[in-house]
Amino acid sequence: MKFTEFDLHDEILLGLKDMGFEEATPIQEQAIPVILKGHDLIACAQTGTGKTAAFLIPVIDILDGIPGTHIKGLILGPTRELAMQIDEACEGLAYHSFVRSFPVFGGNKGGDDFARQKAAFQQGADIVIATPGRLLQHISLGYVDLSKLEFLILDEADRMLDMGFISDIRRIISFCNEKRQSLLFSATMPPKIRELAQEILYYPEEISISISKPAAGIVQRAYCVYDDQKIKLMQHIMKELEVESVIIFASRKTSVDKITKALQELGLGARGMHSDRDQSEREEIVNAFKNKQFPILVATDIMSRGIDIDQLSHVVNYDVPGDPEDYVHRIGRTARADSTGEAITFINEDDMRNFGRIEAMIEMEINKVPVPEHLGPGPEYNPRHRGSGRGGPRDGRGGRSGGGGFNKGRNKGGGQGRGGNQHGGERQGEPRSEQRGEQRPMVEGEGPVQGPRQQKQHNNQGPRPQGQGNPQGPRQQGQGGQGGQGGQGGPRQGGPGGQQGGGPRPQNQNQPRPQGEGQGQGRGNKKKKKKKKKPVPGTEMVNSLGQVIERQPPRVFLETSDDVGLPTKKKKTNNFRKNATKKAGDPGVSPAYIAPGE
Repeated sequence: MKFTEFDLHDEILLGLKDMGFEEATPIQEQAIPVILKGHDLIACAQTGTGKTAAFLIPVIDILDGIPGTHIKGLILGPTRELAMQIDEACEGLAYHSFVRSFPVFGGNKGGDDFARQKAAFQQGADIVIATPGRLLQHISLGYVDLSKLEFLILDEADRMLDMGFISDIRRIISFCNEKRQSLLFSATMPPKIRELAQEILYYPEEISISISKPAAGIVQRAYCVYDDQKIKLMQHIMKELEVESVIIFASRKTSVDKITKALQELGLGARGMHSDRDQSEREEIVNAFKNKQFPILVATDIMSRGIDIDQLSHVVNYDVPGDPEDYVHRIGRTARADSTGEAITFINEDDMRNFGRIEAMIEMEINKVPVPEHLGPGPEYNPRHRGSGRGGPRDGRGGRSGGGGFNKGRNKGGGQGRGGNQHGGERQGEPRSEQRGEQRPMVEGEGPVQGPRQQKQHNNQGPRPQGQGNPQGPRQQGQGGQGGQGGQGGPRQGGPGGQQGGGPRPQNQNQPRPQGEGQGQGRGNKKKKKKKKKPVPGTEMVNSLGQVIERQPPRVFLETSDDVGLPTKKKKTNNFRKNATKKAGDPGVSPAYIAPGE
């Protein structure tokens, strides 16, 4: 369908002709009539299908006939780059009309840029394209009036929610005109987007175009590689292919700098861009890449949404994105507007499972190309491979939170982790009792030696005779051992026995024990540490030679009227003579501690 078939003003059609737009894309063909009729809209279409023009064309056409200098349209986007691109498209489409737009985002030119944005709000702008954070800063200062707003548009709404802008969006909407027309555009449609749509839209129309499917013109292939092969493979591909314009996506900012340096060492024109770059530097890099001043741009996902670059020949995924939807957004930078392109992905062992999810979502199997021979063989592709992760291999000895068997008889073992189970044993294989050897018999006067743990066995524990522990039997997994027999001699000289297990405590355990018999103290031969007793006032402290080294008098508190001489909480002292300078009974003596006889 051609744009001339829509009911648009001549000024808009002239702007479309100047920009070279003749035929509408599917999302434009369905969205433009709905918006022109005044309905709210929720539209879902993959990146690169022309969503920006789908809402700009009808909005500019309607606002061109509304007089006044107030803010008539507000467009919210997740990133500065997207806000700049929408503003550029708006200027081109509205060139022959009276509609003017203004971008509002942070990170550029400091206070001068903020003052320029403030002046634009005060003087009036037909359409404001903003990021949520910077717009809220201006709203909080009191000079932004959204009470006469005609249009509210959320572009890349799913991305804004992923970035945590949901509370900012709700706060901005609270300042908007309730009788506005609201439009929500998103590349995906998770449940949280539908919840937001129910809050801000009024009986909306719904449009869905090819959800989560790459464009038909993209040729996809992948390499299964180890991490130490990625840089060399990247250098090989960039030298072998006739690369006109390529974006390399990496998940980490450190990887961006590493790849850029490796390609520059080969004499290739490559530049890196991520969120640590200054805003002016980011603008300069994007504009230079669009103008073909260098062929290779290495970037994080800030370039994966809404950035329109003509004739992008290749997209390379240095890392497999964690979300399958992000894969579609990344490779959607190429083959835009029915053109063709190629997408290449590097898959390491840890990313195979995620890549299997991507293939399941797009309902196609991507061709796996062997690694060049001079780089050595790569790993075999297995979409069921879980990767090493933090929990170790699947048949390991306890996962992230699994593992340990007993905790002094109070629980049954570690939680279920990737490699463990709820009983603290192996997920597969032999029980722990067969892995630790046989139990050594106890010797009289010695505490029990920890024997094998056997799963799903219980102790038959009866009342314990006075001063004597039960013989060590097989212990249930996750419970403490039973007490061993105490030795002969003085108090607490017998061998320490095991701690009471999970069963009820015998009644005779609290009875006094005869002199000379030991008592079970804990697990194994572990002895309790004796706590050092603090000196009691009025007692003597004696060293190891039996010599008296300190004598502290007991403290006596006197009720008096003055505040002089009270020991403070900040500084504690045992020298009470300095605090109590007057004798007890003198008038005006403060409450103080003084020694007897003073």
